[in-house]
Amino acid sequence: MSDARFEDGMDKPLRLIAFDAEDLQVLSAMTQDAVWPAAQMVRHTKERRFAVLLNRFRWEARGTSQAERVQSVLSFEDVKAVQTQGFDRTDPDLILSLLSITFTPATDGTGACLLTLAGDGAIRLEVEALEAGLRDVTRPYASPTNRAPSHD
Repeated sequence: MSDARFEDGMDKPLRLIAFDAEDLQVLSAMTQDAVWPAAQMVRHTKERRFAVLLNRFRWEARGTSQAERVQSVLSFEDVKAVQTQGFDRTDPDLILSLLSITFTPATDGTGACLLTLAGDGAIRLEVEALEAGLRDVTRPYASPTNRAPSHD
């Protein structure tokens, strides 16, 4: 006999991939208000990958009795360059909050993904082609505030 796994429950872990701007809107909606320590961002230059281990609000579970978050990996492939603005990525205590993700294509099929952060911060990823993924990696847990994030 083995322990129950998250995958065996009614709620399956989220696993999404985006290849165009329309797909990316779904990832953006699912990661809105995700938070993470700045130290949880990593760029693998050799693999041309940028990834973030974030704590996302489970918008798909909204309306249940308890507000939930889950740890997820947000990754981007074929990354040529990473630029940040408005925050110190070496600050080990800095917590970032994601507002949106957008893609601006260039004429040659390349483009840029922009992760807009609360507090006027941003992360810009120059990509050879759009390929982004979102994958839940832990079980959902009760949100510390037990309420959904809200914006003006």
